Amino acid sequence: MDTILEKAKLWLTDTFDVETQKEIQNLIDTDQDQLADRFYKNMEFGTGGMRGIMGAGINRINKYTLGKATQGLSNYLLKTFPNKELKVAIAFDCRHNSKTFGKLVADVLSANGIKVFIFEDLRPTPELSFSVKHLGCDAGIVLTASHNPPEYNGYKVYWNDGGQIVPPQDGDIINEVNKLGFDEVNFEAQEDLIEMIGEKVDNAFIDASVKNGTFSTTKQRENLKIVFTSLHGTSITAIPNALEKAGYTDVNIVEEQRVPNGDFPTVASPNPEEPAALKMATDLAEKTNADIVIGTDPDCDRLGIAVRDLEGNMKLLNGNQTMCLMTSFLIKKWKEEGKLNGKQFVGSTIVSTNLVNEIADSFGVETKVGLTGFKWIAKMVREAEGKQDFIGGGEESFGYMVGDFVRDKDAVTATLLACEIATSAKANGSSMYQELLQIYVDNNFYKEHLISIVKKGMDGAQQIAQMMVDLRQNPVKEIDGSKVTFLFDYDASTKTNLLTGDVESIDVPKSNVLIYHTEDGTKVAARPSGTEPKIKFYFSVKDELCCIEKAKEIEAGLDTKIQRIIAEMKLA
Repeated sequence: MDTILEKAKLWLTDTFDVETQKEIQNLIDTDQDQLADRFYKNMEFGTGGMRGIMGAGINRINKYTLGKATQGLSNYLLKTFPNKELKVAIAFDCRHNSKTFGKLVADVLSANGIKVFIFEDLRPTPELSFSVKHLGCDAGIVLTASHNPPEYNGYKVYWNDGGQIVPPQDGDIINEVNKLGFDEVNFEAQEDLIEMIGEKVDNAFIDASVKNGTFSTTKQRENLKIVFTSLHGTSITAIPNALEKAGYTDVNIVEEQRVPNGDFPTVASPNPEEPAALKMATDLAEKTNADIVIGTDPDCDRLGIAVRDLEGNMKLLNGNQTMCLMTSFLIKKWKEEGKLNGKQFVGSTIVSTNLVNEIADSFGVETKVGLTGFKWIAKMVREAEGKQDFIGGGEESFGYMVGDFVRDKDAVTATLLACEIATSAKANGSSMYQELLQIYVDNNFYKEHLISIVKKGMDGAQQIAQMMVDLRQNPVKEIDGSKVTFLFDYDASTKTNLLTGDVESIDVPKSNVLIYHTEDGTKVAARPSGTEPKIKFYFSVKDELCCIEKAKEIEAGLDTKIQRIIAEMKLA
């Protein structure tokens, strides 16, 4: 506790403003547990950048932790590109303090002689990715905490191709940040280096989204009945315009959720992965007899989709189902246009469904599989430039990227793509859900499930670490009666054959993820979050589907199997 108190007392010096000093002194006087949580570690970069609860302290998002991160980034850019006129684009979302933090970050960059383009108001995260390339920037920053609760905010850094930073850049930037004291941050803005951007970039982004997310062969767009909700987030600035430009005229917006609001007052969580978040939208869909519901998270990089099932009821698709529909549709379009020549690929992640691999393989298209997070898909695209064409890529957590004009998950273009799939199916007397079931018939019926176990604070972090130690040192030998064949340990970079004991190395960047594979095609993955106090378990099971009529029966069996596995692993 002495070390924590020493760290905290540094925040009582003149380096920090009076308000911050008062906040820390009050914690020292009244709340040792809260003080410990704020100072037991530094705010770190995870898979989504730097994300956390707002407040004073080294383990919080605030003026000083953001300032220090930005000073470190500035130093790194100045070293990496000497004698160059540096440019950085900045965007921010609807969260509390996002606009203030955006200006603060712009101030620090400009104070270091770096030209800044900052959006005049909130904008979708994918538009920031687009603007980095569009404006010829050396880096980009977005202030967002995605779908986290209202008390969170965060900071993501993008490189000059529009993709998020990856090794070795992220480590090098962190080294620069860690060298700094808070008293070395330059907050003295050079206002002449800060330029506001808005409508011109918006128009270019929406034009590119329509170009990449729609197809000339899609007819009768005016017949698709759409319900859209922005869940109080940034997508309201782009998606209605993109739909209109693409020719979708029957669009009902959930008015109660239209206005951006960092409190997200109509939902418990602004996460389109959760059915409750789309309840108002699906209710409106019933009133309007809509074909499709689309909802996006606050920074507009993830989307949730609900469509009508075989009985006509609205059914929320999971991220794996959405990415399979999108990947299949895109590959078929490339084939129709005569563009498949064996030099194309799609992107996926280690915890996403293997059905994507099966779909791509059936068309002779490679699936590149990376770690969780779209920065790895962006890295695939960058490394394949000039050698392979990128068709699209997704991950189970409700994100998809169409083409390479944006190098991050992009709910604007993915919304257009979802509507193209639904429109094409409707015009052919089918439905989006029937198209999904046909994919299962053509390949295999895959069912995925995710559970998250939350463990807060220092004790929670230790409990999560111990769970991973146990799974590594005492690997499960059998799952639901099927022998475990392989254990992939992405932290040790090893693939162990549990039947023979043979170990081989895997060429993927290190990450604290374990994945079990069984003889019957079951996959179970364990992954602690890089930015939140929780551990996630991903389950994937499969079975053959002979015909659409048997879909309910097969799905029920797979659901039961998943629940047996959860109980067997004592995770319920």
